[in-house]
Amino acid sequence: MAGFSDHWTFAFGVLGNIISFFVFLSPLPTFYNIYKKKSTEGYQSIPYVVALFSAMLWIYYAFLKTNTTLLVTINTFGCFIETLYVGFYLFYAPKKARVQTIKLLLLLVVGGFGAIILITQFLFKGAIRAQIVGWICLVFSLCVFVAPLCIVRQVIKTKSVEYMPFLLSVFLTLSAVMWFFYGLLLKDFNIAIPNVLGFIFGILQMILYVMYNKKEEVVIKEQNLPELKDHVIIIEDDKKKLPELSEEQIINIIKLGSLVYSEKNCGNLTDVAKYDKVVSKLQTVEA
Repeated sequence: MAGFSDHWTFAFGVLGNIISFFVFLSPLPTFYNIYKKKSTEGYQSIPYVVALFSAMLWIYYAFLKTNTTLLVTINTFGCFIETLYVGFYLFYAPKKARVQTIKLLLLLVVGGFGAIILITQFLFKGAIRAQIVGWICLVFSLCVFVAPLCIVRQVIKTKSVEYMPFLLSVFLTLSAVMWFFYGLLLKDFNIAIPNVLGFIFGILQMILYVMYNKKEEVVIKEQNLPELKDHVIIIEDDKKKLPELSEEQIINIIKLGSLVYSEKNCGNLTDVAKYDKVVSKLQTVEA
């Protein structure tokens, strides 16, 4: 029975790795938009810094436990890709956002992670050390799942899903399910508990996406409807035909348009005189 449970644990761990791989890659469209706009306006670095810190903590926790190789593999990749995201954000962020991000990095990644390692290494030993680090991992994993709430708030406020990638919500939900069963079968509730909240928030984000994405589609359709009041409708009447213009008269009309523009922008007196001559020629057109 234990062997059967181990196989399922490994299976959920592998699936968790695969789906989490796509979770880490899902913000790529967001950063592509930042690259196109050359600006981070409307985007925040907090989720990526917190995710980086959380991945570092899980690696530390995995080294303190046994049978947690699958935690090491995915969180190592997570550290790498989140570091790239934060660096990319810093490159395109304005000065104020860049300073705030650097402060957050120093606070969490340098100060926070360094303090956790020093305290747990010198004050705790053995299983207690792993338990303390596990509790810390649990708290910050909850923070990772709570961090997108700032994006959820922005979606509700702006009634736009532009800054909430749908793929990220889908993969976070699936990932939460896999890691929940992995932690449950491993009997490690530090892994299982945060993913319950992750599943709830993932479902919430997908519901919001469906709601506000439909509203955006309706607005776009309304904007694309033609406004007849702004259009000029020309009705041809066979009984009343407009006079035909000669080639010379058409050329004079073109000259008149350029001279009117010139008079308006430059105020050239010579052009005004030419304008009067052209007008006199156009008066020869039959009514």
